[in-house]
Amino acid sequence: MTIHKEGFATIGLSALVLGAVNVISIWFLSEQFPLLSIFIFIVSLGLWIFLISFFRIPNRFLTIDSGKVICPADGKVVVLEETTDPEYFKDRRLQVSIFMSPLNVHVNRNAVDGEILYSQYHPGKYFAAWNPKSSTENERHSVVYKVQGREILVKQIAGALARRIVNYLQPGMKVKQGEEMGFIKFGSRVDLLLPVGTKIHVKMGEMVQGGVTVLAEW
Repeated sequence: MTIHKEGFATIGLSALVLGAVNVISIWFLSEQFPLLSIFIFIVSLGLWIFLISFFRIPNRFLTIDSGKVICPADGKVVVLEETTDPEYFKDRRLQVSIFMSPLNVHVNRNAVDGEILYSQYHPGKYFAAWNPKSSTENERHSVVYKVQGREILVKQIAGALARRIVNYLQPGMKVKQGEEMGFIKFGSRVDLLLPVGTKIHVKMGEMVQGGVTVLAEW
């Protein structure tokens, strides 16, 4: 396991802040309120371990198959339905949404090989990620891949806690399946918009792994 580069500053800053809190706690509370001082230390340590865990990148054998769409994120499948895309395609698409809890790995990976046709950040609101409005009204970043003559859209969506979306892709780039596309901090959701008729391999409520679980095939 390694730590994602997006976490270095957060983990370092939190170590300084939590360390200062504990120094103050020991200095002022340890004699009169030793149990409170111990409690503050345990909570601080737990929070710091959580932050390290949040930015983890576990060692995995990634699934590489040009004929398949691989899950771009860890989490739970919360939407499987046809929808009309108002942003890019302007027609009917098959939507698959993956909800990422704060406990999930939060690195996002390319679902396919292909060329990036579109990469656009949209400021917005912060509805809870499971709210249907989050797909079109929340802060989000949309990327369109062209693969084998088809186009798919992958949308990183901020949630009630996630307030920073990182995306590394630009139009014209050629990308490989399984490589990093970005990172979302502190719980959120990823939507995929696929051509209608795509064969889906996941089901509602299924827990999936980014870069590993086969989501669909042409």
